Amino acid sequence: MTEKSFYDVIIVGGGIMGSSTAYHLTKMNPDLKVAVIERDPTYARASTTLSMSNVRIQFSLKENIQISQYAFQILDQFEDEMTVNGEKPKIYYHREGNLFLIHKENVDAAKRSFELQRSLGCRVEWWSPEQIKEHYPLYNTSGFIGATFGPDDGHFDAYAVLMAYKAKAKHQGTDYRTGEVVRIICEHGHVKGIYLESGETLRSENIINCGGAWAVLLAETAGVKLPVTPIKRQIFALDTAVKPEGPLPLTILPSGLYFRTETGGLILLGKSMQEDPSGFNFTWDKERFTDILWPELVEFVPAWERLRIVRGWAGLYDVNTLDGNAIIGEWPEIKGLYLATGFSGHGLQQGPAVGRYLSELILKVVPSFDLSIFGPKRIIENHPLVEGGIV
Repeated sequence: MTEKSFYDVIIVGGGIMGSSTAYHLTKMNPDLKVAVIERDPTYARASTTLSMSNVRIQFSLKENIQISQYAFQILDQFEDEMTVNGEKPKIYYHREGNLFLIHKENVDAAKRSFELQRSLGCRVEWWSPEQIKEHYPLYNTSGFIGATFGPDDGHFDAYAVLMAYKAKAKHQGTDYRTGEVVRIICEHGHVKGIYLESGETLRSENIINCGGAWAVLLAETAGVKLPVTPIKRQIFALDTAVKPEGPLPLTILPSGLYFRTETGGLILLGKSMQEDPSGFNFTWDKERFTDILWPELVEFVPAWERLRIVRGWAGLYDVNTLDGNAIIGEWPEIKGLYLATGFSGHGLQQGPAVGRYLSELILKVVPSFDLSIFGPKRIIENHPLVEGGIV
């Protein structure tokens, strides 16, 4: 075995999870030999770069809230921390808020989530319909009893964050390699390395599967069955005839429709639906907006009955069909095989905390905060987490 073919840790997938983990590993232990294997260094179909790039505190599970609190801390200092050779990244972090509209049917769940968030020190506000209208006059608040508003929630440039993590990880010694991993090598309940499509074999006793929507396929090569499915999500960029007076927060209706303002005066809009197809399909459907989403949008924002679709795109969620939450940690039946998948649309904002946590697990460091609730053992035991209001 040549020195070039052996690594202390091999990370499969160089998106936000893989690059955050590589950064944290090499920061915690500069002597580690770490490789990141990425199939497409352009990231053209990566979930990281095709997302709405949102970060929010408004979850109903304590650990998800804590993950977001950590993300806020990191993003506030991210540009300084990720400076390499005097070059500081620009991530365009805009804290314009998240606004969750509330119907009477979901008021009890909303109150429980609100109280939990406040108990953990989060800045979250409960707004009346009148307050919503005062802040955002275009909104039709009839039928809603109020909303919760997170003023610290916001969005950023996902590609810039990814490139910054990658640049810093490489600066710290991480070896980024382009390749397709076709199999995880396991022997007697231990990982031993990976086979690449090129025919090359790389050896390591620590493999981290950060393959995003493709992670489930990679896991199967090690005999691991995960309840994770790649689901297509579509985003539409709209140019409305009537413009809002200022930036709009990411606004989420009880139906799951969501939208926010974007640079250039556009509106970005999407909605997760039960009939969204599974598989690796990246086509987007204009009729989905005109026939289904537009009527619902106009009911809430009547002034947007006149608009045009500027563009659209589709990306993939790695949806955990067991409970909609992440699967993070070492697979109990294969020593050295670590997973970071099943984020169900929340992966970008959870990347900083998950990368740190995985690094702590591998380096046998006491975790900064305990994310074992997301451990893979619950998958084997079929014990789903309970969290309401997942968007």
